[in-house]
Amino acid sequence: MGEARYFNIGDVVYARESLYNDGGVPDVAEDALLVQGGCRGVVVNIGFLEADEDQEIFLVRFEGEGGILGGPVGCLPEELTQDEALAAA
Repeated sequence: MGEARYFNIGDVVYARESLYNDGGVPDVAEDALLVQGGCRGVVVNIGFLEADEDQEIFLVRFEGEGGILGGPVGCLPEELTQDEALAAA
């Protein structure tokens, strides 16, 4: 398995772009907006894609209204950053 480890559990991250459901989130319409770009979240779990064990995936719970964390969203490393200014751009 891969050794990359971009982020760790508990790290605060930001969505680099808006993220939409690719069909992986049940009970949510496909192509529905899951996370607005720039939104802050926390890494809650780390795994690897079943089809590509070298591809890390991060489960992130992003803040919603009132700072309440939403359900976990699977994110690729390139969809996340720890640089708040970059996420806001």
